[in-house]
Amino acid sequence: MVWPSDTPASREVLYDMARGDNITLSTLRATVHLGAHADGPNHYGKDAPAIDERLLDYYLGRCQLIRVGVGRATRIIPSMLSREVTVPRVLFATGTYPDPQNWNADFAALSVELIEFLHDRDVITVGIDTPSVDLFESKDLPAHKAILRHDMAILEGLVLKDVPEGMYELIALPLPLVGFDASPVRAVLRSI
Repeated sequence: MVWPSDTPASREVLYDMARGDNITLSTLRATVHLGAHADGPNHYGKDAPAIDERLLDYYLGRCQLIRVGVGRATRIIPSMLSREVTVPRVLFATGTYPDPQNWNADFAALSVELIEFLHDRDVITVGIDTPSVDLFESKDLPAHKAILRHDMAILEGLVLKDVPEGMYELIALPLPLVGFDASPVRAVLRSI
């Protein structure tokens, strides 16, 4: 999944054992907002920390996956939640971005009210199965700004299609890319 006009992943093979070289060596070129990724606060906040400055605690530990019945191009509000929030990391499965290989702009997003609700319950990380916590057309990014205000972390582009609701251990460590505005993650949920 790559936002329109962003840089998709490409590989340049510099050396290749299949061509007779002694090693295979590649160069990766891509947006840091590729697929499942962690946004750095400097992506949406001036003079905010880069991804390498974030504590790993945001991306590692107990989490709760909540499926939300939400329409396309709609923001999730607290009354849509089917479960009580009880842990510091919450992931939302909306089903509004069903195929990461095919872009659709009418995905669901988070509301400021939901961010405030989560902050009041000591949530430090919020994740979603869409390309953004804000709607595609949003330029003022209210959910991003509410998350910044509360020093929460963002995970976007999660693939949660076949994962049941429940409690898990989240492992989604960003790379320590100095000064960068995001990092791809390999998000893993382990049963607890």
